[in-house]
Amino acid sequence: MSSTFVSTNPFTLQAIGEYPAITWAEAEKKLSQASAVQAAWAALSFEERGACFLRLAQYLRTHQQTLAETMTAEMGKILSEARAEVEKCAGHCAYFAQSAADMLQPEIIPTDASDSRVIYEPVGVILAIMPWNFPYWQVFRYAAPALMAGNVTLLKHAPNVFGCALAIEKAFRESGFPEGVFQTLIADIDVIQPLVQDDRVAMVTLTGSERAGAAVAQLAGANIKKSLLELGGSDPFIVCADADLELAVAAAIQSRMMNAGQVCIAAKRFLVDQSIKTEFVERMKAGIEKLVQGDPLDPATHLGPLARLDLAEQLENQLHEAIRIGAVLVSGGKRDSCNFQPTLLDQVTPDSVVFQSETFGPLAPIITVQNQEEALRLANQSRYGLSAAVWTKDMDRAQHLARHLQVGSVFVNAVVRSDSRLPLGGVKKSGYGRELSEAGIKEFCQIKTLYFR
Repeated sequence: MSSTFVSTNPFTLQAIGEYPAITWAEAEKKLSQASAVQAAWAALSFEERGACFLRLAQYLRTHQQTLAETMTAEMGKILSEARAEVEKCAGHCAYFAQSAADMLQPEIIPTDASDSRVIYEPVGVILAIMPWNFPYWQVFRYAAPALMAGNVTLLKHAPNVFGCALAIEKAFRESGFPEGVFQTLIADIDVIQPLVQDDRVAMVTLTGSERAGAAVAQLAGANIKKSLLELGGSDPFIVCADADLELAVAAAIQSRMMNAGQVCIAAKRFLVDQSIKTEFVERMKAGIEKLVQGDPLDPATHLGPLARLDLAEQLENQLHEAIRIGAVLVSGGKRDSCNFQPTLLDQVTPDSVVFQSETFGPLAPIITVQNQEEALRLANQSRYGLSAAVWTKDMDRAQHLARHLQVGSVFVNAVVRSDSRLPLGGVKKSGYGRELSEAGIKEFCQIKTLYFR
């Protein structure tokens, strides 16, 4: 007997949707359809596939408000951020519609042959396992380049945002994509495992937790197929003695509090030079205490609820554990159901859980450092390596730190963000492979060498 997933509004705690889980027979039927249509989709020209994505971009913009409201209801994102996410997806679709052909042009390689080149071909059917924190962007982030390269996809979204998943499938269908090119699976793990094992699935991409990534990578590896993982992060935010404090504090608040702190590439460890630490903390305290927390549909709200009750309880446990071993609560710290106050902690040490583990919510831990070398050492003292931010007016110092930080990307005097034009991905336990940009679309391709004597 199949189970049913219930979607709950995290602000009201009211059930807003029920979604029966599909059986293996139903999943296998979707896989068969995807496998059957893939060759025909790949045979279309880049221009023909791009036309579908340009229509999709227009669809997203036309239905922006409805799509945003669905997102807000299911996972609590404030409406202004939800609308911005839909617009970002639309721009992303248009970007790859217009850029994929150039990115995947054959590369002519001079050799002793009359013609030798490298070409990029689609891998086939891609199974995607995506998280809830950016329920549209996470999907379009992989789907636009993957499908423009000639692949088709099956999406297994997070259970609390199945309404968003079905809205995405509807968007593809109503934008004129062939049936089977993009399909959503309302599925449990007992269906996903045999899909990963099925030879018709050529590749698995997952954005999610370290534990989920390890399990999927192990299963994919056992079946000799590629996987791409974007996992957790505990991103350092280094504030040097010469940083512009006004800009750095504003960026710190934006990076840590956006989406109620539920962002993989958010700043999560604030490494602040001892000479400016007191002023930084005072400014940040004043800033976060101005944030309005409440109904995510209210335009005056800056911070909505966390997406699920268990996530709020986990963050609360991390906070209490950090205080137990010596961290000082500067501001916030209270939880009401899924609503978690913007929280600032000082005197955090490297043995604290909020230093060692990922904190997924509006909690900002301050770690005092004596100099840039201590900041660099502590920044790298993490099993994660997704991204980092550096704040300094000295570009030589910025270059040194950027070169030696063990992360996938470094943003200097700017908030870390994803951009269709730039590769995104991590090192260490933050995963492997890259999404976005030319590097990202090629992750979804087979690289073939052609040599003609």
